[in-house]
Amino acid sequence: MRRLTALVLTVLLGVLGLVVVPGAAQAASGWTPRPEDYPKTVTRTDLPITMDDGTVLRADLTLPADADGTATTDKVPVVVTITAYNKSTSQVPGVGGMLTGADPGYLVKRGYAQLTVDARGTGSSEGTWCAFCTRETKDYGQIMTWAHDQAWSNGSTAMTGPSYMGIDQIFAAAQHPAGLKAIFPQVPAADVYRDVVASGGQIDVGFIPLWIGLVTTTGIIPPAVTATDPVSGLTALVQHLTDIATWSAPTMLSALGGQQDAYDGDFYAQRSPINVIDKVDVPTFLVGGEYDLFQRGTPLLFENLQKRGVPTKMIIGPWNHLQGSSGEDVGDAGHGSLAELQLRWFDHYVKGIPDAGLDGAKSDIAPITYFEQGPDQWRTAKRWVDPTDTSATVEPLSGTAGTGKPGVLGVAPSTADQASTVLPNPVSGLCSRSTDQWTAGLISELQLFNSTCFESNNVNSQMSTAFRTAPLTQHLPIFGPINARLYVSSPTGDGLLSVAIDDVAPDGSVKRLTGGWQMISLRALDTARTRYLDGQVLQPYHPFTKASQALAKPGQVVPVDVELFPTGADIRPGHRLELTVQSFDVPHLLPTLPDLANTLAPITVHSSTTYPSSLVLPTRNKAYQDGVAIPVDAPGSATPAATGDVAAPHLRMKVHGRRVVVTSTAPGRVRLTIDGRMRLTKRLVHGRAAFRLPRLVAGVHRARATYLGRPRVTVTTSFRR
Repeated sequence: MRRLTALVLTVLLGVLGLVVVPGAAQAASGWTPRPEDYPKTVTRTDLPITMDDGTVLRADLTLPADADGTATTDKVPVVVTITAYNKSTSQVPGVGGMLTGADPGYLVKRGYAQLTVDARGTGSSEGTWCAFCTRETKDYGQIMTWAHDQAWSNGSTAMTGPSYMGIDQIFAAAQHPAGLKAIFPQVPAADVYRDVVASGGQIDVGFIPLWIGLVTTTGIIPPAVTATDPVSGLTALVQHLTDIATWSAPTMLSALGGQQDAYDGDFYAQRSPINVIDKVDVPTFLVGGEYDLFQRGTPLLFENLQKRGVPTKMIIGPWNHLQGSSGEDVGDAGHGSLAELQLRWFDHYVKGIPDAGLDGAKSDIAPITYFEQGPDQWRTAKRWVDPTDTSATVEPLSGTAGTGKPGVLGVAPSTADQASTVLPNPVSGLCSRSTDQWTAGLISELQLFNSTCFESNNVNSQMSTAFRTAPLTQHLPIFGPINARLYVSSPTGDGLLSVAIDDVAPDGSVKRLTGGWQMISLRALDTARTRYLDGQVLQPYHPFTKASQALAKPGQVVPVDVELFPTGADIRPGHRLELTVQSFDVPHLLPTLPDLANTLAPITVHSSTTYPSSLVLPTRNKAYQDGVAIPVDAPGSATPAATGDVAAPHLRMKVHGRRVVVTSTAPGRVRLTIDGRMRLTKRLVHGRAAFRLPRLVAGVHRARATYLGRPRVTVTTSFRR
């Protein structure tokens, strides 16, 4: 039982960012980690930190020490980790001492102090836990100020930690506490409602109960401080027990019952880092995962910081939440292990050690380093959804999808309405990577499920209403969020659209790339907060409020934008891109009780010129073949598939002075490329799109116009200026 307890706690705590195992030493390009300054460390436990309302929080402090184990008298920078998972669980046999972030020894032996604090209402700290409520986030700033003022601190501070401990870094930095110089959040959320609580409007029942249960369980372990301060310890325990009845259980029941907590609003707004990220101005290094709980949110934090000129980097790997929290494979990105990256980041921004290769023009770490699925190689990008490097590619749906017979993706539909039925299947999504992702990686870690379902999406694909392209003739590199605009109808006027995109290899094997979810009744679009690319909806923003909820009329066809969470992938020549639609995603999501009956009816996906269902992809302008960058101007399939064949549009281009006019016999959009570099995209209006040329140097220039529908058609011409 002790071994089993240790295993379960290790996995559960790791899932939520408590166990972080630094990767093996790997020197980053152009930078070598410096040696230790101190041979040992020493830890002081349960230091009291009193908040302005009198609540006492508890912290463990690890300091550098000499060979005899005597703490240094030198003042050193302080690295702070604030956890909700009870720092004292390190006493459980077999779990070890790495329960509240990365092993502190690596940084501490190089001249830092590590302060690990139990958040209000958790562990040994007094108070009531309320998960990032205003009172709790106020504590973060006061904790950082306290660390700045201590006798063993030189006044400079930093923060580390994954998941909960990554989120609280954003809230702390937004308060500008004195001395805070840099943060290093792993797998943090941005918008907690959209990122994890209610994807598409249904309630997450995979991760959220696990998370609340873990905090509650670790909160009722008798606080270690009781031995030295029994009044404080017993006070904390009673308050933690009270939390179960006053906050944790009522919140879950309210959401599942379709009450206030089932919809977006102030409750989630105050707990979402995206609402305070504008106030963060300290250098920030982010780690994200392509199969992470916060796959959607982490890049949005990066984007905000970068646009405002805050020094920031981001690594996105092929990791679920447990893997991204551990940081064990961060070294695979080629910039050093997690511990080495933290040392480099803090040495430069906290200690002020020069590092021209980190933030200068010749930085050896790109702003974004991400794992590209398909080739399974690491790539770099300068910006998140960079319009100078990324274009919107529209893949229309056509044909009729049936059991074992996919419809067509990438071919313009006919005028006749083609209807495909999505049958309600309560086990949809179970045999897919979604199961592992939305249990935070716990399922694969404990090997509780057939891992074939996580590596292959063949079974889930066959249970779906699917649409496939013909084999591609060129690379289709994708990077960023994706939108599926589906025209649908339902007898009840509601239902869940669970949408995924897959990479189908020539041998028929199917790999899930990413997914998205959307309730039909919550389809209202906030255009002011929606992201567009080349005039296309790329990342829809739905209000998800009670006021925005509206059932469609029975049988009424309505457009629904389904946000697919961002990914990086390259659909290589010979492979097919697949879009699948289901009406359940188990065990990820559950409808609220009032919505349950409306989600049990079949949904119909329509495709025609009247109902132009389509997939909008952010495609990069280059791909890689054998490690060499190659331009990708018109990715697509070789020929239209047999079902829904349409004639290729007739495309013409003429240059008149400083104007280029493109005409087409088919509707859609065209992209103009000048001399292989400049790219402009416009929608055809009455079969015509006009572009104004920029100033060009004297000489001969080459223009290329590409029709962005299916099949792809390209025309070129040369002109003189």
